[in-house]
Amino acid sequence: MSFPDSVFFYEGLAFESGYSLVAGVDEAGRGSLAGPVVAAAAIIPKEYMADKFWDKVRDSKQMSAAARQRAFAFIVDHAIPVSIGVVSQGYIDVHNILNASLEAMRRAIASLSIQPDFILVDGIQAVPISIPQRCIKKGDQASKSISAASVLAKVYRDRIMDAYHRIYPCYHFNKNKGYGTRQHLDALKTHGPAPVHRLTFKGVIQV
Repeated sequence: MSFPDSVFFYEGLAFESGYSLVAGVDEAGRGSLAGPVVAAAAIIPKEYMADKFWDKVRDSKQMSAAARQRAFAFIVDHAIPVSIGVVSQGYIDVHNILNASLEAMRRAIASLSIQPDFILVDGIQAVPISIPQRCIKKGDQASKSISAASVLAKVYRDRIMDAYHRIYPCYHFNKNKGYGTRQHLDALKTHGPAPVHRLTFKGVIQV
């Protein structure tokens, strides 16, 4: 395939530089008031890059919930391997959200059954791991490997928050996924924080 005009442009640049296993990595839940931050890593083999379904995979925030679910299943089948890194709200409160997000991404990469020789990272902060990498601002819109990781992380984290909703239904985590909606903030004022809330975050600490 022709990488200069491809949706895998940044992956192609890495291949041209001599790398062969390129992983995309992204996180979800950074701005949430509750629950973990979740990162995902995905390596998309060259032989799967020509599939037209990749045109439907983009930054998870730009996709509907149903589209993310379809993409999640496709990515798991066509990105080999994939992995998830989860960092708890307790870790976030101790180490801050930036360090927790980078740690989640490090865990996701380290958990890949095949280690990449190059990483494409969403954002401007390098992951603390000794693998060559390129940080891409708005990378989840510029790299399909990062977009794939974005979808994986978002869907996996949403499922965690849906499970928390069943334990703490008054916060409506199934709808807000832990983010500071008016309904969520009102519930915090009424009930106080749950064990899964990030106690150092504005909106929680003020309760």
